Parts: sequence; C-alpha cells; structure tokens
Amino acid sequence: MNISNDTTTYPPYEYDDNYGDGGYEPCSNSNNNSVNAVVGPYIHSIICILGLVGNSLVILTYALYKRTKSMTDVYLLNVAIADLLFVLALPFIVYNELYSWPMGQVACKLLRGSYSVNLYSGMLMLACISTDRYIAIVQARRSFRLRSLSNSRIICALIWIFALLVSVPTFHFYHWYQPSHNAVTWISNITDQEETTDPQYVCEWKFDDSNTASRVKVAVPSTQLAIGFFLPLLIMIFCYTAVIVTLQKAKNFQRHKAVRVVMVVVLVFIVCHLPYNLALLYQTVHLYVQSDCVEVDSLQTAMSVLQTVAYLHCCLNPVLYAFIGVKFRNHFRRIFRDLWCLGKRYIGPRRFSRVTSDTFMSTIRRSVDGSSENGTSFTM
Repeated sequence: MNISNDTTTYPPYEYDDNYGDGGYEPCSNSNNNSVNAVVGPYIHSIICILGLVGNSLVILTYALYKRTKSMTDVYLLNVAIADLLFVLALPFIVYNELYSWPMGQVACKLLRGSYSVNLYSGMLMLACISTDRYIAIVQARRSFRLRSLSNSRIICALIWIFALLVSVPTFHFYHWYQPSHNAVTWISNITDQEETTDPQYVCEWKFDDSNTASRVKVAVPSTQLAIGFFLPLLIMIFCYTAVIVTLQKAKNFQRHKAVRVVMVVVLVFIVCHLPYNLALLYQTVHLYVQSDCVEVDSLQTAMSVLQTVAYLHCCLNPVLYAFIGVKFRNHFRRIFRDLWCLGKRYIGPRRFSRVTSDTFMSTIRRSVDGSSENGTSFTM
C-alpha cells in the first residue's frame, strides 16, 4: 500500500511506505518493480479474463430464470456481481500502479472506492453463504422460518450499504495529484535554464497533516483485516465445522461428497487470502518502524505476489460456489445448448421471424424454470 502525504508536511518529499532510512529518500524498489512488470500486465490480465468469463456466466445463468430459488442463490448472485465489478476495476488499478493516472479526480475516487466496496461485500457474502448452509443443514428445523428470499434480499442490501459506509475513508482520502518527488526540475549546465519534465499524476492516498495520515494509515488496513478477512474466516470455520460434523453422521455417499466440497471451499479461501492478510498485518504493525530500503523492497515484493494470489479467489468463486453444484451445471448446460441451437437457426438458410424467436426464448425459460426442483439450492 503506497501512502503519501501533502508536500507541506514533509518537504521536499512526501513520507511514503516505500521510503526507507527515515522516510525522506525514495527507495528504488528494484525487485518489486521487476515483479510488478510481469505480474501487472500478464498475470493480472489472466485473472481479469478468467474472472470476467466465470462471473459473467454465473450472472447470465441466473438472469435466464424467472425467479431466484433460495437464499444461497441470492448470495451467489451478489458474490458474482461483486467479483465482476472487481475484475473490471482491476486493469485500471494495475495501470495506475505502473503508469501515470490520466482520468482525473472523480474517476480516481470512484475506482478506489468501488474496489473497497466490492472487497468488503464479496467477503461478507461468502460468510453469509456459510451461515445459510449452517442453518439449512445443522439447524434444519428452523431453516423454513429463517431461510426466506425476502430475508436474503434485505441482508444483501444491508451488506452493500455497510460496505459502502466502511469504504467512506477510501472515497475521501484518495486523490488525483502530482507527487512532489515527481515534479523534478533539471538545470542545464550549458544554458542555465530550468527544464521541467512532463507532470506525472497518481491516484493515491493524500493527507493534509501527519496526524490524520497516521490514523488513517492504521485504521483502513486494520478494518480490512478485521471485517474483510478475519470475520468471514471465523464465520466460515465455525459454520462449516458444524456442517461437517452433521454430515459425517449421515450414512449417505452424497453427504460425504458434500463434506469434501466444504473442505475444499475453506482450504481455497485460506490459501488465497491468509498469506496476503498476514503480510498486511505485519506491514501495519511495523508501519512506523524504521527500515532500510532492502527490507522495504522485500516486503513490497512479497505483498505484490501475495496480493495476486488473493486476487485469484475471484476466479475460483464461480467454480467453488456455482459450477461445482450438479443442478447449476445442468441448468447452465441446458441454457448453453438452447442458445447454441437458437444461434444455428439464426445463421441457417431459414431465419426466424421475431415472433418465432420470442416464442423460442419463452420455451427456453419455461424449460429451465420447470426443471428446478422445488426451489432447492444449486450448491451441495
């Protein structure tokens, strides 16, 4: 996390997390820059493509249904929306980290703020999915009263509002500006005239005073750790542990298969997010500890790699929570097959009329809706 202060606070350079030896001389961070040169354009591009395709397919599949079937389906849809918005914002964030930010103040705030909102909402939705599975399996007698579509929609709305409120500091303190250490003035030995390089603007943290910077630089990552990782992790561990214990008592092959699915879900979540969040915790605790440039470079390199691993989770969510379910796969195959047949009819010698096309699409939706079994969930 690259955090800068106003030029009036620490002349001639802003105090930055990337500055070592007292905080006033910029470190080169050669290793981190080399890693970002590969991770940014290539690895993140793969993540964006996979996340875009997977989450778009989930949303498309749900869009072809007349009604949502269960609470888990509502949560899955919102997770897919959050992940899709995240992968759409990721290319702009990578570009900002590698180059100058050309899009101005409003785009800067919207980009960083939406990233924060999607982060919190997506993680909390995963916690809601685990809670819903806990109620459906462990508290089966109460599930009919607690698991209603109206409740799930209210919960999702509250989560999005809460994520927006928690992200207010990000919206407020991110600014589009030219750092003072980028406004370099060169003096020619021959002409003694000043030559200024082209301005390089960034979309980063900016504060009016050091006290505000100190508070925000600790509060924001601490909130991200507490609400964006440890709270969902604890909820998932508690709920899925109880689910596994309950399923182990059942003498049924499908239930034992569901146990393996639960274990994979939790394991992937931990592998993707735990390393980066531990590194973020270390960085926050040692934020004001004096470090040399080598140590800062090593930490930033590790953060870049581990953050990319965490980003992979948005690509895996559609597989873990949607496509792994037999019913969801069947519905998706049916929709894909019907749309393929529809496309073949359009490009064939006998083209559909508008009325015929509408009738065909209505038949698709009826067949898909009719194939659902009493509103059961796609997962497990």
